[in-house]
Amino acid sequence: MSEERKTIYLCLAHMSEKGLEQKYVKEAFDTNWVVPLGPNVNAFEKDLENFVGENKKVVALSAGTAAVHLALLACGVGPGDEVCVQSFTFCASSHPITYLGATPVFIDSEKDSWNMDPDLLEEAIRDRIGKTGKKPKAIVPVALYGMPYDCDRIMKIADKYDIPVIEDTAEGFGSRWKGRVLGTFGKFGVLSFNGNKMITTSGGGALICADDESKNNIMWYATQARDAYPYYQHSAIGYNYRLSNICAGIGRGQMTVANDHIAHHKHVQRLYEEFLSDIPGIKVHKAPNADYDANFWLCTITIDPSVRIKGQENAYKTVIKNAVGGAAGVIHAVDSPVTDCQPNENVEALRVFLLDHKIESRPVWKPMHKQPVYKNAPAYVNGVSESIFKIGMCLPAGPYVSDDDVRYIVDTIKESVG
Repeated sequence: MSEERKTIYLCLAHMSEKGLEQKYVKEAFDTNWVVPLGPNVNAFEKDLENFVGENKKVVALSAGTAAVHLALLACGVGPGDEVCVQSFTFCASSHPITYLGATPVFIDSEKDSWNMDPDLLEEAIRDRIGKTGKKPKAIVPVALYGMPYDCDRIMKIADKYDIPVIEDTAEGFGSRWKGRVLGTFGKFGVLSFNGNKMITTSGGGALICADDESKNNIMWYATQARDAYPYYQHSAIGYNYRLSNICAGIGRGQMTVANDHIAHHKHVQRLYEEFLSDIPGIKVHKAPNADYDANFWLCTITIDPSVRIKGQENAYKTVIKNAVGGAAGVIHAVDSPVTDCQPNENVEALRVFLLDHKIESRPVWKPMHKQPVYKNAPAYVNGVSESIFKIGMCLPAGPYVSDDDVRYIVDTIKESVG
């Protein structure tokens, strides 16, 4: 491969080929709707409602994290409450619980889907009732890397104990369970349109709601909870969480290629499955069965501890100077290259090897119950997420990743094994 080869990024949404994003953004400027409301916001919400179906309503918001926050608020979560949330996830699934003064109760994963284990969920609910005298206020399953959770079993347990479900489908835009779009099973469904998601508004998110009444309540909280007077009066604490009309214009254009993006990610997944099938010790994570229709937002692999990677002896020898993945420039300096829970040395060595060949990759999410900030939170674990974290890795899967890119990535992985 040429030394001038472009960097292959993990996941980066691109603009529609028709350039409709520019058209809608220009309209926003031309009509002076440069505010967190307007025609683009209304049209984007309607597009999303048509996409998810099931007669659901959608509120466009400034971030997926904001959607989680407002959903919890609408479920009555407050100081002293507990919320059952998947441990194997990004921090945006759990941090908003703490915003409200509540406590996350972390639930470990199933081995096959990597998502919330229904058996552990019910065990946790029963145990929390026994220990605290009250049931958790909400349940937050997560579509990890776009893989569906077991909606049937989780919803059955939620109904049994009359606990609302907030589906965190930030990574699962367009993923389906038995043909039905994720985010439409629970009381609320969370979407994210960050720059690396299946579609993007550069930043932003949305909340799928059951009906107009629920949507209007969320919208009220998202606009500073202002009451209907000709002056500013507030009977509750609200938030500045509405999506910009500019960003919504980008979203409108993105919706025209949403299905194409999903199809491309699935295509890339199939290529990884084919091209990596002959490498001993490296396994592509797949859907457990036909019920799980994943969008494969990111394609993931596991690396057996026995696999030897070139440069492995140097893994974790120096402190990382820049954050790996995520927003550029966001870093909290650390004084040690290791923690008490981290990927195996061969995983870190492969990440470095790929980066040296202009391929961005990263470890899978570190389970929340192993994060220092949550060291005192209740956790119901079976070892699954910790074991996957030690051997898991995310590979590029975005719309810019071509078939030749996948071949190059796989060839580089093969070259690294030594």
